[in-house]
Amino acid sequence: MSAVSTARNVRIAIWTILAALVAAGLVRYAVSAANKPSPAAPQAVDAQLVREDSHRVTNPVTEKAQLVEFLDFECESCRAAEPLVQELKAEYGDRITFIHRYFPLPGHANSGVAALAVEAAAQQGRYDAMAARLFETQPQWGDKQDSQAALFRTFAEEIGLDMGKFDAAVAAEETKERIRRDIADGKSLGVSGTPTFFLDGQKLTLNSEAQFRQLLDDAAR
Repeated sequence: MSAVSTARNVRIAIWTILAALVAAGLVRYAVSAANKPSPAAPQAVDAQLVREDSHRVTNPVTEKAQLVEFLDFECESCRAAEPLVQELKAEYGDRITFIHRYFPLPGHANSGVAALAVEAAAQQGRYDAMAARLFETQPQWGDKQDSQAALFRTFAEEIGLDMGKFDAAVAAEETKERIRRDIADGKSLGVSGTPTFFLDGQKLTLNSEAQFRQLLDDAAR
């Protein structure tokens, strides 16, 4: 079997597992003390799919559609989907605004801490760099029960952040509230697992990469 065929088969397998996990809702949302910055993220009365401070990771000159992804940096399905999402950004980012929102799951002990690290980096204009670093290194720190905050701080140093500002942002109640708001919006909008995608306000049930591309094709016209 050729390398191209092997890679394609691996991606099909990953996509099948990803679709099954999200569609079946095997990873459910619930608030837990272990998954700070909660302790409680109340359901948003005025839930919004996109807020003014939501992270727009593409900026098309002429926007045809918006694709919102609720994600968890410790989620293996999110990491598995990331290469495809990056391809779709490159292909459709000149017409579709890709938007990321935090949705750390309580079954992941460091997902809330990871979200804090990414948001602290975002406050210095380095959202993409920190998000990419956490996905790249997820096998190193994911599924650990002890805090990985010190490791995430090392990543912040490696991408050149001002560490005084980073530490202050991680500790700030405003940063924690920013993430709580994303969680509350997601819960109110029916998000129960990650990654969950919304295209122009419609929650997607995805079965294949081809289906995903076709939906974006239609929206980008």
